[in-house]
Amino acid sequence: MSILTQAKFHPSPQHQLHTSHSPILRTAVHCSATTTTKPKPNPKKLVLQPQIQRLEPPPPLLPNPTRPQLKDPSLLSTWSHRAWVASGCTTVLVSLAKSITCAANSHMWAEPILAGLVGYVLADLGSGVYHWGIDNYGGASTPIFGAQIEAFQGHHKWPWTITRREFANNLHALARVVTFVVLPIDLVCDDPIVNGFVAVCSGSIMFSQQFHAWAHGTKSRLPPLVVALQDFGVLVSRSQHSAHHREPYNNNYCIVSGVWNEFLDKHKVFEALEMILFFKQGVRPRSWSEPSSEWTEENETTSQLTAQ
Repeated sequence: MSILTQAKFHPSPQHQLHTSHSPILRTAVHCSATTTTKPKPNPKKLVLQPQIQRLEPPPPLLPNPTRPQLKDPSLLSTWSHRAWVASGCTTVLVSLAKSITCAANSHMWAEPILAGLVGYVLADLGSGVYHWGIDNYGGASTPIFGAQIEAFQGHHKWPWTITRREFANNLHALARVVTFVVLPIDLVCDDPIVNGFVAVCSGSIMFSQQFHAWAHGTKSRLPPLVVALQDFGVLVSRSQHSAHHREPYNNNYCIVSGVWNEFLDKHKVFEALEMILFFKQGVRPRSWSEPSSEWTEENETTSQLTAQ
């Protein structure tokens, strides 16, 4: 903007006779403005081209690789499994036969029978101690027991799988141990009391996994004799063992007859052992942490029915 000042002299009407004039200031204002205009967009460059996207179907849901399937090959028996179960049963039957024969020759029946009963009771206790140990300590890489530990952890995650395992698949690991332990005793011992104890105790331990599987079965699917033995407390019952798979997951470990479960849980024997191991070795049992489990009584029954 520029401002220009000009001075002009006009004669006053009252002083026309005078020669002097008074100046009058007038201001002229000139405005100059510059405007900038944006270039108009080229309409040819604003052509909208529709983009067509194909809706691809979602990928199929893959089964969880860690979750066992109903027809999982790992649940089937192999000839190796059957051979070990056969050898285990043979060593147990040999020990039982020697006990009966020696007892008949010596006319001594009460002692071998009593020894067999003691073997049965101690087998239940042994199953509980072993079950507690592999449930709470070690892992898949643990020497000797690693495979059993891994199997039991999988069982706690999917308990229904034990009802789908074939007979020899379920028993072969214990049958192998029984074979190596009992066979030397059969070869060197002819005492009816010792043979009676060994036969019943080792046989109960070897078949404890089958008793365990029956404890996960439904009453309608189990043989009537098995249901009767469970009801009489000869075999671990379904209701008793189901408590093992519910919080706090630290009871009812025995899986032969379950006769020791009440005593061990009431006196907190395993909890005391856990505290000793924790303070002496600094090892925490798994039962102190809430395990990841999909087990409920309802979904186990459903799984068994859908597996048919």
